[in-house]
Amino acid sequence: MRNQKKYDREFKLNVVKHYRESGKSMTAISYDFEVPMGTLSGWVQEFQEQGEKSFPGSGKIKPCNEEMYRLRKELANIKQERDILKKAMAIFSRPIKGN
Repeated sequence: MRNQKKYDREFKLNVVKHYRESGKSMTAISYDFEVPMGTLSGWVQEFQEQGEKSFPGSGKIKPCNEEMYRLRKELANIKQERDILKKAMAIFSRPIKGN
């Protein structure tokens, strides 16, 4: 299993900025900062798409994913409520024994 290194937002922004402004190749930047090529390439692409909103960090949701997250959470709650109601219906629809 690989040991994944964690990079903070500031580091990522600095590396991408250096790549964009230095004129060096991605390979050279990757070597200079000891960041895998695939990782650096992903950072550059994310910065091109998101700009300053890139790299929100752990536990922070990108604005474009907020609604999807909210809807998934709402769906999970509705499914839970439905399951509870199904169980309640099954309990209350049983014939009463005795008397």
